[in-house]
Amino acid sequence: MPHNPPHTSHTISDLEKNWALLDWLRWQVGQTERRVRELEIQDAQERARRERARAEMSWKIQPQRSSSTALLHRAGCATYPDQVGLISREDALVALVEPDIEPCEVCRPQTGLLH
Repeated sequence: MPHNPPHTSHTISDLEKNWALLDWLRWQVGQTERRVRELEIQDAQERARRERARAEMSWKIQPQRSSSTALLHRAGCATYPDQVGLISREDALVALVEPDIEPCEVCRPQTGLLH
């Protein structure tokens, strides 16, 4: 005669199963939210890296003021933070030979440009 184990009171109810599932899903959501935050940070860092690289490959001209000449800057130069109207390497080379445009003494835009 086969032996059937006695019915025990350790049977998990549907309610307990669903509470366990809910706890696990909350844990999964927490893991996913942490991963999303990590990816957002990586994405922001990559965008900043691309922006810095673009700034290294671009230049800008600070317009002439009444008491000074116009200045050529690297795009990332903090002495003239305006990012509007960035110019290409070719345009920066043209600007360097203009008599009324001087290179910024802080960012030295001509460095690497003339080589």
